Amino acid sequence: MIAIKQSVFDQIVAHAHHELPNEACGYLAGNKEVITHSYQLTNIDHSPEHFSFDPAEQFQTVRDARSKGLQILANYHSHPETPARPSVEDIRLAYDPEISYLIISLANNLVDVKSFKIKDSIIENEEIVIQPDRS
Repeated sequence: MIAIKQSVFDQIVAHAHHELPNEACGYLAGNKEVITHSYQLTNIDHSPEHFSFDPAEQFQTVRDARSKGLQILANYHSHPETPARPSVEDIRLAYDPEISYLIISLANNLVDVKSFKIKDSIIENEEIVIQPDRS
């Protein structure tokens, strides 16, 4: 199970829409498995079928999160035309078994967000709990 603040959930869905027709990507950070921050990264592939993080942005994001006492808990990317499930490439590139992998599908003009743990090419579905923001 992974918890995510409503505002962060809304941000990543908006990012996915904004980057159409290409895949959006980024990191999600927080503490104790509660995602409180999103970091939108540039998909340097500019592709509707795959993504690559901009290495400079990736490094800056990790540095910024650490400076705020946050941990990178997940990465996310969108699937503009396909379901919210890991592709063969997503599985192959899932190097960190400790983080979650969120996929935002926008197929058929519907939003579907799912989370997965991926270790040694084994995919485990993960429940997403959306938490209300507090003032």
